[in-house]
Amino acid sequence: MTKAIEKSTAKSGSYVPRLQTLYADKIRADLQKQFGYKNPMEVPKLEKIVINMGLGKQAVEDGKVIEAAAAELALISGQKPIVTKSRKSIAGFKLRENLAIGAKVTLRKQRMYEFLDRLVTVAMPRIRDFRGVPPKSFDGRGNYTLGLKEQIIFPEINYDKIDKIRGMDISFITTAKNDDEARALLAGFQFPFIK
Repeated sequence: MTKAIEKSTAKSGSYVPRLQTLYADKIRADLQKQFGYKNPMEVPKLEKIVINMGLGKQAVEDGKVIEAAAAELALISGQKPIVTKSRKSIAGFKLRENLAIGAKVTLRKQRMYEFLDRLVTVAMPRIRDFRGVPPKSFDGRGNYTLGLKEQIIFPEINYDKIDKIRGMDISFITTAKNDDEARALLAGFQFPFIK
């Protein structure tokens, strides 16, 4: 463990996630060597993970769908989600302004590393016919977004108690300047990119 993490653990007596320790001990040094950073503060790091469930038409037709999705998102992330609302009315979609249409949660620090660990080691291997995630889903500024079709890949979700299969988008926000740095960072966390 690095000295900074040892000090913070000694002060608070708290638990440090496995991937946070891996980043501090190995990934940061590997990235510094690979990209030739002179200052250790230049090395890209994972800033936050945003999980979003857009429910659209389902939420407009039935208000209980939002509650169920928010409850499932809370189980998956370990944090209470916020309900997202529509910004403007669109008559063709039967959508009114300020109508609840989804739920999202932003994970940082320990919860972020815990979620990433569970996603990579437990949830992704449970995806049917899984061969890896596409390496081209970067936005050009070092952020990666992944779409999942089913929430049941997470072991926290009880298959018998769900009312409907819902998908979600997971965005990994990094401090990387470009996609190559972000790809190397996520690969350091054993992210299963298709080769």
